[in-house]
Amino acid sequence: MSDMQPFAAEVGRVLDLVINSLYTHREIFLRELVSNASDACDKLRYESLSRPELLGDRPDLEIRIVADKEKGTLTVADDGIGMDKDELADNLGTVARSGTARFAEALSGDAKADSQLIGRFGVGFYAAFMVADEIAVFSRKAGTETTWVWRSDGRSGFAIDESDAQIARGTAVVLKLKDDAKEFLEDHRLKHLVRTYSDHVAFPIRLGAPGDAPGEQSGEPEQINRASALWRRPKSEITEEEYTEFYHHTAHAFDEPFARLHFSVEGTLAYVGLLFVPSTAPFDLYDPARKHGIKLYVKRVFITDQLHELMPRYLRFVAGVVDSEDLQLNVSRETLQKDVVVAKIRQALVRRVLDELERIAGKQGEEGIPDYDAFWEQFGAVLKEGLYEDRENRERLFKLARFRSTAGDGWVSLSDYVGRMKPGQEAILTISGDNAEALMGSPQLESAKAKSVEVLLLTDAIDDFWLPTVGDYEEKPFKSLTRDAVDLSTIDAAEADAPADEKAEDPTADRLLARMKLTLGDAVKDVRRSKRLTDSAVCLVAEEGGFDLHFERFLKQHNQLAGLGGRILEVNVEHPLIRSMAAALPAEGEPPAEVEELTRLLLDQARVIEGEPLPDPGAFSRRMSKLLEASFKPAA
Repeated sequence: MSDMQPFAAEVGRVLDLVINSLYTHREIFLRELVSNASDACDKLRYESLSRPELLGDRPDLEIRIVADKEKGTLTVADDGIGMDKDELADNLGTVARSGTARFAEALSGDAKADSQLIGRFGVGFYAAFMVADEIAVFSRKAGTETTWVWRSDGRSGFAIDESDAQIARGTAVVLKLKDDAKEFLEDHRLKHLVRTYSDHVAFPIRLGAPGDAPGEQSGEPEQINRASALWRRPKSEITEEEYTEFYHHTAHAFDEPFARLHFSVEGTLAYVGLLFVPSTAPFDLYDPARKHGIKLYVKRVFITDQLHELMPRYLRFVAGVVDSEDLQLNVSRETLQKDVVVAKIRQALVRRVLDELERIAGKQGEEGIPDYDAFWEQFGAVLKEGLYEDRENRERLFKLARFRSTAGDGWVSLSDYVGRMKPGQEAILTISGDNAEALMGSPQLESAKAKSVEVLLLTDAIDDFWLPTVGDYEEKPFKSLTRDAVDLSTIDAAEADAPADEKAEDPTADRLLARMKLTLGDAVKDVRRSKRLTDSAVCLVAEEGGFDLHFERFLKQHNQLAGLGGRILEVNVEHPLIRSMAAALPAEGEPPAEVEELTRLLLDQARVIEGEPLPDPGAFSRRMSKLLEASFKPAA
């Protein structure tokens, strides 16, 4: 036997959780192995369209389950595409799924909490370690002559060797069952599990006695599933349980579906679709490599699950099946990418998904209707990518979009916001940041709060991209409180419960602003009076038409900008500190050193509030200490 190879670090953590913590529903290991076997058969059937020789003398594809009570082993085998040595190492030596590292980082060490996380990730093949002390995977890739065997106990790593035991084609997963898992050697238990979790698998699943080679059967094995394409069956014949298990199978997911669409289209285009919207976001939702989960079939024959033209990226969480009557069986992926039929199917799928989400959102709170707000919590940031990408469906996505706002803790739609706009309010006000709680304390909000004007709190990275692209909603422009010059004086004073009259300009304040600008030099673009501050002394804003402050920091963090642009320091000339500084300025000559020190300190304070780095933290600390020392007067 070859030397053991270690698992990737994150795989070790996942396996430790699987082996030691997940016992609640460990029978799902069989569903996962059968799903993998079904996928392997699908892939071979597609490859055989152009290379029929791959089928050899076994043209009928099936999945076999073999229980050997004498040896204490359970085998799940298939006649599918199989794997060579490198593929065994890649697929089984690492978790062959994007998002693994994020999942491993989220593990807390609390077994109960971590067992809930596993449902968002899915463990596929590794679920077998819940019931097995050792696993051997025999595999022979279609069209090759060598059988390889992968072995592991789930702890010390894995080894791959050329196998003395030969199989005809495909993969046989042999589990050496734990002592407390021998129930899975009983025929009645295996039949029940297959009919519960895998009855819809489109290939025959046969249960039989051990044969001569791994995964082979002797005697007359019994077919224990219906082996019919569930999406082609009438909806009236499909139970909710069958729909849910098909979702688990096709999406390799563990959560309950949030929404389901099962439809048949006839006419110029003929196809059947069975789509699911998940309720829980998978860990790899934001991984650039993630594709949508829709499998394309042609006349019940699997074609591909890698056709990104079938669904836009902002709906990449949708899973399911589309089965067309109008595409050619031997069509290549390159041809599919440009096929007009695919384009029309995509357009129709997007419309159906958005229709269903709109229906659910419109019935929020009604009995028996899923919680749309909970769905938005999971997938809202991804759907908002469509506001940037999909001009055709932008208005529909606006109806679905939800936001946090200064009006309360719940979610707000744009129509809700516009319906609550104050008389004289001309724009939809926004402010961007990392979280809503921190944004509520932003000084840029003060004038809006004083006039009871609602502001949208934007905390998703995509907000900084779609806002400048769309510009407005129902002819109401979006205005950022950290970028645009927002004048709230047009808002009716009586309605807003706030005074609207402008105060006469104070020449002393003007002198202070000029001195502050001179003191700060190139550290700021400008120093000016603020119309947005009521309580704070100063705040930073971007110059008109420039990048939003939050967006600019985002670009710098991702090396898209060399440095932050010029900032404007806005000053609240009514603030007691600013008035005191103005009063301390002499009519002529140099100002007191304290005024210049306070000016620099106020700029650093504004930077801290915005989450921007201080150019000289040491100088900031010294100024702050000096100020505290001067203000502290011990009792006599």
